[in-house]
Amino acid sequence: MRTQLMAAVAAASMLALTPSAFAGSAEAERWIDDEFQPSALSRDEQMAEMEWFIKAAEPFQGMEINVLSETIPTHEYESRTLTQAFEEITGIKVNHQLLGEGEVVQAVQTQMQTGRNLYDAYINDSDLIGTHSRLQLAVNLTDFMAGEGADVTNPGLDVEDFIGRSFTTGPDGKLYQLPDQQFANLYWFRKDWFDRPELQAQFKERYGYDLGVPKNWSAYEDIAEFFSVHVQEIDGVRVYGHMDYGKRAPDLGWRMTDAWLSMAGAGSQGFPNGVPVDEWGIRMEEGSCNPAGASVSRGGAANGPAAVYAIRKWDEWLRKYAPPAAASYDFYQSLPALSQGNVAQQIFWYTAFTASMVAPKSEGNNTVDDEGNPLWRMAPSPHGPYWEEGQKLGYQDAGSWTILKSTPTDRAKAAWLYAQFVTSKTVDVRKSHVGLTFIRESTVQHESFTERAPKLGGLVEFYRSPDRVMWSPTGVNVPDYPKLAQIWWQQIGDVNSGAFTPQEAMDRLAEEMDITMARMQAADEGANVYGGCGPRLNEERDPEYWLSQPGSPKAKLANEKPQGETVNYDELVQRWAQ
Repeated sequence: MRTQLMAAVAAASMLALTPSAFAGSAEAERWIDDEFQPSALSRDEQMAEMEWFIKAAEPFQGMEINVLSETIPTHEYESRTLTQAFEEITGIKVNHQLLGEGEVVQAVQTQMQTGRNLYDAYINDSDLIGTHSRLQLAVNLTDFMAGEGADVTNPGLDVEDFIGRSFTTGPDGKLYQLPDQQFANLYWFRKDWFDRPELQAQFKERYGYDLGVPKNWSAYEDIAEFFSVHVQEIDGVRVYGHMDYGKRAPDLGWRMTDAWLSMAGAGSQGFPNGVPVDEWGIRMEEGSCNPAGASVSRGGAANGPAAVYAIRKWDEWLRKYAPPAAASYDFYQSLPALSQGNVAQQIFWYTAFTASMVAPKSEGNNTVDDEGNPLWRMAPSPHGPYWEEGQKLGYQDAGSWTILKSTPTDRAKAAWLYAQFVTSKTVDVRKSHVGLTFIRESTVQHESFTERAPKLGGLVEFYRSPDRVMWSPTGVNVPDYPKLAQIWWQQIGDVNSGAFTPQEAMDRLAEEMDITMARMQAADEGANVYGGCGPRLNEERDPEYWLSQPGSPKAKLANEKPQGETVNYDELVQRWAQ
């Protein structure tokens, strides 16, 4: 009898320690008061939303699920803090693992290929929207929310409030991914240096126009030359006019697929991506879901004059105007290097690094003053000579919740609850203050960001501006992102190493993409792998035929360096505010 009593007491003690025993309103109230402020919702509205999560999670209390994302501050906050909050409020334990972007893509690809449930959900870039909508291996969230997942779909989710929902919508109009964080590649510059009267006078005398935010690549190049070659030293520090990276690694390929060719002007007009030619140089006619080719000979633009110009300028600027170490940097090394305080500008800078760039001076950040005010600003990206009005101007990463069909339904539902929790209006304003990766209009417009804006170097002004629509992720022209993305970095690396000229590298790249898409076409026609939306390559013909047609691919310009143009930053911000 004594033994049975002791066993019962022990069992009760163990039950008291289970997550489900702690899930409830008191825990929600504590998290709302201690962590989830400020919020787009009132405290009562926050509690109502958390009460819904508590009720919806009841069938899954005690469950342990696994999710995966890349390593950036936003996801570190989710993994460290929001998993704890979610477990205490709902009773569902989440193992939120962080890996490099390439490893995340590899895990997604492996689960799709094998059907093994490696993770219950991924924060997977919306760059894969063309893949997910074609392969139909990801859960169609539109149908899921209305059907099987209706009982675990937050009535306050408000999909229309997500500023990146067009990036995660397939050609069929269905939502396949839910944005969790977004960041754009913008232009970054040292405003304190640009504002110095002596430097303004020197630049004006040498180049004939004002030192300011460059509107085109000609001005960017002039400014890079000015600081690297002519200024050289500021306040006793050797300075450079450009920063980039060139290490032979997968992120070197993303450096280019992330709209670099489009910024030069290689693609077509259209938002969120060019029609019929996108920023990868892949052609897909309007109204079609079948990519028709990447080579100019098939109507693509991956090896056209604008693309070759873009790669040539990347390589040239890296060699001539960047710090010597930049050629060996990867993505993760190059962007934080700006905090050393020896670079005047960067044409391809990601706003995901805003949080580290506003770190205090005491932590070694040389780009803020003693009061923590940024000495730098962000501004719209300059465009190349092939660019024209109506084209996208840059890239916007949209890491988005993706659930694969190979995940068991109960685990998918629990993961969907977590995905909605970390993107909820209750949580999102606070999360955005930590990671500075906006996903909701209600957060962008929140008064707390009006107050904080002067400390963020133009981030809030950009996301409130009408110009933000010109920044978008990879779109639906790319039929299979993992297969095609891996082709890029080797070819670009061969340019940096000197093994190939930009033209040779892009010819080879375009050819390999077409070969890969031809295999996809055969698979789609034989086994309906891509749902009838796989590639249907155009027959090859003389490239001059396509280059003589209106739009992209575009014929080589006689003058690829027109007059430099700049704009005053303060005037630009005033225009945004109107």
